[in-house]
Amino acid sequence: MIRDWYARRMYAWETRLNTRDENRVLRPLEWGIDWLAPILADLGFASAIPDSQIDRDPLKTEAAMVEINDLLACHSEKFFGYRRPTDFRLEERYPELFPTNVRPETLAHDAALRQQIADGQAQKAQFLRFTSPARSPYPENDLVNARWFPAPAHKDPARPKQAIVVLPQWNADAFSHNVLCTLFNRMGVSALRLSKPYHDIRRPAELERADFAVSANIGRTIAACRQAVVDIRCCLDWLEEQGHQHFGILGTSLGSCYAFLASAHDPRLRVNVFNHASTAFGDVVWTGQSTRHIRQALEQAGLTQPRLSALWSSISPVSYFAKFLGPDGHAAGKNVLLVYAEYDLTFPKEYSLQAVEAFRQNGVRFTPRALPCGHYTTGEFPYKYIDGWHLGWFVHRAYKDLRREKAAGISPRSANNAKVEEEALSR
Repeated sequence: MIRDWYARRMYAWETRLNTRDENRVLRPLEWGIDWLAPILADLGFASAIPDSQIDRDPLKTEAAMVEINDLLACHSEKFFGYRRPTDFRLEERYPELFPTNVRPETLAHDAALRQQIADGQAQKAQFLRFTSPARSPYPENDLVNARWFPAPAHKDPARPKQAIVVLPQWNADAFSHNVLCTLFNRMGVSALRLSKPYHDIRRPAELERADFAVSANIGRTIAACRQAVVDIRCCLDWLEEQGHQHFGILGTSLGSCYAFLASAHDPRLRVNVFNHASTAFGDVVWTGQSTRHIRQALEQAGLTQPRLSALWSSISPVSYFAKFLGPDGHAAGKNVLLVYAEYDLTFPKEYSLQAVEAFRQNGVRFTPRALPCGHYTTGEFPYKYIDGWHLGWFVHRAYKDLRREKAAGISPRSANNAKVEEEALSR
């Protein structure tokens, strides 16, 4: 009885938090072939670009888009590949909020920050900027932005430099997850807090929210995901240039999808934190409370959940589990924290549990953690502290393990196998 009462209370709270933003825009289904055509041409798959007349037949267009997804997934090394940027630079400026909602408390916070800047009371911060190798029609979106939180120099000069890339949730403002970055600094880990495509300073002026990152435009959503993965990998390139040797990634919600895809295609990412994780991109969009306006547009066009999953299979984590496991089939060297919420209406629990089971069955070195809340309530007291504890403690231990591994001269594969066997015996 108490459990049922708690569940009803949590679902009601989740719904209140989710529905308080009234600036979501319902946009009709668009296939977005124009967004994928330049990508296909650049990858050498120009023959896969559908004829411009195909839009007259929705069923043929849908079939062509499914074939494109299959092609991109089969050639994902090319799809998520890139040319290393040559214009890395650090920029100093005053941090701004870039709010994505029009709630009075948010606008008041934004106004207060602007007043601090005007009064000379704000402090400048450093931001990594470079041109994304994955381009879009929006110049502001193609200028990547990542706030830099360098860890203080350690007293031991032999200690390896360690860093983590942090990706907040969909529609996060520019201050989201900054506290986590300062926490990692205390552990001796530097942090790059990456602004995802179409978020905060990268958001086109015509948008109030990061609508172009996930929308009823099928091709644009795929292109945004590809750009995010490429940008993550470029951040690792810059960190390597700064002398860092150990790398990790933390992604929340949509950020966790981007983080998984990046890690599946980049062996440098040894520490992996997927904060609110799921399996198929289309399943979350179709069933999630946060994307109900997108589902409405897709349903109006006659799509169904299985058909949507096929249209976004090239950006679904479930399509790349073999890549994540690597050639030895055991995700050698990767250490994973997978966080999900018991009462999640945005990333339904059933899909998170599919991810948990997939990791378990494939012998991945991972730690599952279930939060007694939902998606939005994770950011509320006391659940944000529970989540923060899990994230911080895991990152602390994972980077400590990497330092021990390096000091002992242990290979990533051997370390992974030993840890998996140890955890199996303890269960």
